[in-house]
Amino acid sequence: MTDPVVTHYGGGASLVDAIAEDLRSAGKELAALRTSDLLRFDEIHIRGRKATLELAQQMNLGENSRVLDIGSGLGGPARTLAEEHGCHVTGIDLTPSFCEAATAMSNWVGLGRRVVFQQADATDLPFIDNQFDAAMTIHVAMNIPAKDKLYAEARRVVKPGGIFAIYDVLQGEGGEVVLPVPWARNQSINYLVAPNQMMSLLHDAGFNIRAVQDSTEESQKFFEAMILRMEQTGTVPVRWQMFLGDDFPVMARNQLRNIAERRIRTLSYICQV
Repeated sequence: MTDPVVTHYGGGASLVDAIAEDLRSAGKELAALRTSDLLRFDEIHIRGRKATLELAQQMNLGENSRVLDIGSGLGGPARTLAEEHGCHVTGIDLTPSFCEAATAMSNWVGLGRRVVFQQADATDLPFIDNQFDAAMTIHVAMNIPAKDKLYAEARRVVKPGGIFAIYDVLQGEGGEVVLPVPWARNQSINYLVAPNQMMSLLHDAGFNIRAVQDSTEESQKFFEAMILRMEQTGTVPVRWQMFLGDDFPVMARNQLRNIAERRIRTLSYICQV
């Protein structure tokens, strides 16, 4: 039986073929791509690459760092870390088509030796204890009910003193989330927790929380700009609909409402093992 989360993200034709065709249609040659050519696809989270760079700056990364990206999606954040910091990143994701596309895109831009991707469950990681210098997860826990296992596994595989960086969507004080949203069309895969619950989960997992940042206002501006561009051009400025479907514009408008009414918040956490 197919996991409902995989069904939500991974349906339809081959993502690799669809992305390649979109790039060719835009006049890009796959053999001459730069990471900037992939921005429409590969930073599939609120505030995109900017948010990834903010997180990475606090992870104490160097050329010899080995990093785990939990819920790596199309590989954008992993490639950003590898390109900006020279580190090696292993990405895991539950959705096979994401892993396939992430691998192909990394090879296209010459980062295949520094980033690798494999299908795996975030609550049961296929790695030994203390294997990584750091780990991160971006917009993943919203689909995971067993968050205690997610964070326990992250702590297990990160070396003592290492950093675990989180950037996620949390339940806000403004009421229940209006659906559909990019991570869920219905409540069956929507598992948000409030900020106070998040703190308890991380403490219970054994992390020392070094910093917390609420970026909700910036996230609201991100979606306001996206909706404005959609209204002006009639097109979606990013290619998220390739894997989320034709109802992505509805999801985007719901996201703006959810953030504006504080039904959701975006927060980042820098934790140390």
